[in-house]
Amino acid sequence: MRHQVAGKRLSRSTGARKALFKNLLTDLFRNERIETTEVKAKVLRSQAEKMITMARRGDLASRRRIISQLNSTEVAKKLFEEIAKEYQGRKGGYTRIYKLGPRKGDAAPMALLELVQVAETAEKK
Repeated sequence: MRHQVAGKRLSRSTGARKALFKNLLTDLFRNERIETTEVKAKVLRSQAEKMITMARRGDLASRRRIISQLNSTEVAKKLFEEIAKEYQGRKGGYTRIYKLGPRKGDAAPMALLELVQVAETAEKK
């Protein structure tokens, strides 16, 4: 039974899983979109949303925490200076998942995880 067990294991050891998410988060913030499997995208979405919320605070503790969770200090700098400032007036929902269909090789369901553009939210209001 998996009572109160948070997160997905994704058939990986703890170290491999942490490294995978570290690389995927770094690529997501660097390119502002990433194509991966649906399950990875859903797990990654919650981590990315929490990191953007932490970056919006902008204090030293959150900066150090985010740098420890990413592979690149340049990407962390981009997260604080560009991405967090874009979402300053937004309360959540910084990412979006598009389902792309099955992957050709193994029929794994693929998805596109991207950061929501702020101009889109202004048009809806």
